[in-house]
Formats: sequence, C-alpha cells, structure tokens
Amino acid sequence: MALFAFWNLENLFAPESFEDREPWIAKKFAKTLEGWSDDFFQQKLVQLARVLSVMGDGSGPDVLGVCEVENAFVLKQLSSRLKSATGREYRFVHANSAHDKRGIDTAFIYASNSFEVVPGSLFSHWVLRRTGTRDITQVTFKSRLTGNSVVALSNHWPSRMGGESESSAGFRSVAGETLAYWHERIREELGPKIPIIAMGDLNDAPWDASVKFNANATRELGDVERSLSARFFNASWQFLSTPCTDHRGRDRIVDGTLYYKGNGNVFDQILLNKSLCRGEAGFTADLATARVFTPSFMVSHESGQGPIRYGLPRRGDVASIDTEGYSDHFPVLIEVRET
Repeated sequence: MALFAFWNLENLFAPESFEDREPWIAKKFAKTLEGWSDDFFQQKLVQLARVLSVMGDGSGPDVLGVCEVENAFVLKQLSSRLKSATGREYRFVHANSAHDKRGIDTAFIYASNSFEVVPGSLFSHWVLRRTGTRDITQVTFKSRLTGNSVVALSNHWPSRMGGESESSAGFRSVAGETLAYWHERIREELGPKIPIIAMGDLNDAPWDASVKFNANATRELGDVERSLSARFFNASWQFLSTPCTDHRGRDRIVDGTLYYKGNGNVFDQILLNKSLCRGEAGFTADLATARVFTPSFMVSHESGQGPIRYGLPRRGDVASIDTEGYSDHFPVLIEVRET
C-alpha cells in the first residue's frame, strides 16, 4: 500500500539571511521576511515533519505533493527532517518557477525506497493568462517493488486574493484547462491506461466551474469509468466534513481543508483518472481512504479555525509567529494499492 498526500506548506521560505535567494524575491519580500530567522525556519521544519511523520502509522507518506515552497533549499531541508523523523530516505523533485509573483513553487517529496523518478519525466506546465502565474509540476514515479508507473501532478492554482470572481476566476479556469490538456496529452503519450493522480490547492471548490468543467473532474464515479475521454474522479467531495479531536482533546467537526474568515473551504483536492479508480495498470486507489489528515495536535480548538498556523513575521513583528503552529491548510491523502 502506497500513501499519496498533498500539503500546502504556507509560505515555506528560506531564512531572511539566505544568500542564494533570487534577487527579485529578495527585493520584493524584504519586508515580509524581516525577522524570519534561521531559528524560526528550523522550528517550522520541525513542526511540518511532526505532521508528516505520523502519516501512515508513523512511516510517513510515500509520495507527497507540496506547494508554497520557495526553492530547492527548503525542500532539501524538509526532506532531511522527514528522514530523521521516519528513518526513511526522502528525496525531492522540483522545477523552479520564475513566473509566480510570490516566488513559490510546487514540487514532490518521495520515499526513495518505494519510488524512483523516471528519467526525463519532470515537466513544469506554466499557467498563462496575460501574465504568468503558478506552475503545475508533473512527474512519473516508478515503483521499486513492481516497476509499475504512475503519473502525478502537483497543482497550486491562482489565489482568490482580491475577490473570488473579479480578479482571479479566469486564471483558475485557465489552470483547470491546462490540467485537462496535459491529462489528455499524458494519455496520448503513455497510453489511456496509465494511472494518473492530480493533487493540489486549487483555490476553488469541487463544485466550481474551473474544477468541474475546465479540469473535467466529477464526483460521479460511474461517469469516469464509462468515459472514453480524459476525465477525473474527484475524491474530495468527502472532505466537506471531518470528525476529529482538537489539540485540547475536544471532539469537533472540521469543515474542509482550510478556513478563511471563519468559513471552511475544500480547496485541497485529489483527482484520479479511470485507470487508478479501476486498477487497470498496477495501481488501484482505495477511494474510501481519501481524507483530510487532522492529527489532534494541529487542530485548533476555535470553531472558526482549522489548523493551527505557524505564520511569518508581519513587518518584522515576530510575535505574529506561533512556533507551536503548522500551516493554514490541512494535508489531504489517499491510499493506493499496488499489484
């Protein structure tokens, strides 16, 4: 059984003193990163690794899609922390995106005893609409156990900053179209039975047009299984309500994968192609295991909040950092059986 997961790590930037930072990022985010010391950075890594290391009954994820990571340096540091926490060797695969206005990327971290990256299979698909926005990272992973392959795509669609429709809805529609286009191209290049999983923070809900119509992702499993074209089954409809326990030991319900202004949202999603749903080529997704990952120590006790946030300094105010926090998103995951 392989565990596939995705997590928005919320602004995982290298420390303020990091010398190899892209010059334009250093200039643009000087105020944002003021006070972001190496101690704060290292503590955030500890907190992230704490969550990841309790996945899979303590063995950690086999494949982890991430977003909001600044560069390869932070991925290397997190992979090292995850190795220390689980005892497994973790590597990462990453394509630097120069187009995102916030200087944050998508990537994968994976357990190298379970999977290897097929040479030449890393692609970075830019989402373009007048100006460049975030990329979609595509990788083909090959199982070390059987040699079976699965294509994974890590997504971070344009944010709702400034309003849902007036500023960014079109960008997310284009992101959905981009994912759908490469879904079809992957089938053309690798065959219609190649297993494909797309994970990410889509900044839209499963019922929004960008997901349903542009990305061609549906909650109707039968429609996907009968389809001859590129369609995704969206396993994220079951993320609407998650019973859990908060960090104070109290039972509560989490409504989605993140909270904004007191409301839960299902933005972090898992999309599966027909092959993965039906087990046509060596991998079968266990659809019942798709879930929001809510270890009690990261769940806020406040009803209008989800995970306990770590945060960044606000114009040098380090008091805004909660070193007992994690991210503003919960991870999402699914188990995949291999034959």
